[in-house]
Amino acid sequence: MPDTLEPAAGGSYPPDMESRVAVLEQIARSMLAGQDRIEHRFDTLEGRFNGLEGRFNSLEGRFNGLEGRFSTLDRRFDALSAEHRSDFRWLLGVMLGGFGTMLGVMAHGFHWL
Repeated sequence: MPDTLEPAAGGSYPPDMESRVAVLEQIARSMLAGQDRIEHRFDTLEGRFNGLEGRFNSLEGRFNGLEGRFSTLDRRFDALSAEHRSDFRWLLGVMLGGFGTMLGVMAHGFHWL
């Protein structure tokens, strides 16, 4: 493929061509250095994200353990709730029975019966 910058009649490149090529080479070197820095930063970030992923996995394990504890507490709460419910029913029965007995004694005392 013929060089499009070289004059068709022969001769050499334009006089400022070498400085232009030098500038392009410098731009290419700086872009490579910048790309290396970016890749290094991405590698660092990837390491940090892998560390965070490990932490999240350990937290997930802890939450799964807590979930088991909560199910145990839930069963205990259900047992306590059933016990309190039976105590409440027993006390309500005693109170109603005592109130009924008191009304009966008052009715007998006032000769209502």
